[in-house]
Amino acid sequence: MTAHPVVLIPGDGIGPEVADATVKVLEAAKAPVRFITRYAGEAALERGMEHVLPVETIEAIREHHIAIKGPCSTPVGKGFSSVNVALRRTLNLYAALRPFRSLPGVPTRYENVDLIVVRENTEGLYSGIENQITDGVVVSMKVATRHACHRIAHWAFRYATHQQRKKITVFHKANIMKLSDGMLLSEAKKVHDVDYPNIKYQEVIVDAGHMRLVQDPTQFDIIMCENLYGDLVSDLCAGLVGGLGVSPGANIGDTDAVFEAVHGSAPDIAGQGVANPLALMMSASMMLRHLGETRSDESAKRASARVQAAFDKALLDGQKTRDLGGSLGTQDFAQAVIDRLAD
Repeated sequence: MTAHPVVLIPGDGIGPEVADATVKVLEAAKAPVRFITRYAGEAALERGMEHVLPVETIEAIREHHIAIKGPCSTPVGKGFSSVNVALRRTLNLYAALRPFRSLPGVPTRYENVDLIVVRENTEGLYSGIENQITDGVVVSMKVATRHACHRIAHWAFRYATHQQRKKITVFHKANIMKLSDGMLLSEAKKVHDVDYPNIKYQEVIVDAGHMRLVQDPTQFDIIMCENLYGDLVSDLCAGLVGGLGVSPGANIGDTDAVFEAVHGSAPDIAGQGVANPLALMMSASMMLRHLGETRSDESAKRASARVQAAFDKALLDGQKTRDLGGSLGTQDFAQAVIDRLAD
């Protein structure tokens, strides 16, 4: 069995704890991977590295093409810029993929939620182009290019086809931002009409879309949107299924992919052994499935299914961390998952 090299970025705060728990589950599942540890964020600075996104970390991902990352801290309103944004831009990870589904044993206001958010990951206001034009006046620039709009639309429709999904809804604000969001709509409709007419296509103004999501999330299948809207709607969708602690994510480009827990580094509980590792475990299951599909490795697909079945069974049996109403610590939950791995 081939062991695929995977770059492991533990992250900051609770990152090393949830990363360690996830690695133990993958080892117990006999997943066909071996980890190469590299650092980013505050963890890199603490180790004497000059930058929060060291060259050696980027080079390792470029060499092996796949990574899994714990949460990295980003100061609010000061300090260094987002490691996550820099990582996506440097590696051109233009498609953010965030699936959300109702989990067994995790009661929420909604049942049978099964949503996927596809987010353009490189442009929009997150381009970070800001200027203070005079005292007390700041301008932030929203960037959109036809190339990136077409690229994310094509990726979303291709993904929908491969995953046998039925509908893509584009969230937008083209009634106000007629040029930038309007271009995303025109490219999405072009891709639909020319290449993927078999997938249902819908356009919804983003604020109305949020309202409709909380009224009935089952009316949506795949939601595609630009960078900022995708960030916001992803957190809303996480709230539909139990929170960011049960929400995985991936950032995917043409050659590289980084799978991550999308929640924060939670420094207030770091080192206490109480963090929920499930989001990173779910992202690891996604990573294994990605390896199986892109490298034709059936053992990776089987390991992905085993890990998912095991954490689903653990939740159904009431084995939960305290954020989900349980009492298990980080390593206790990992062991509960390991105990339920099918042979």
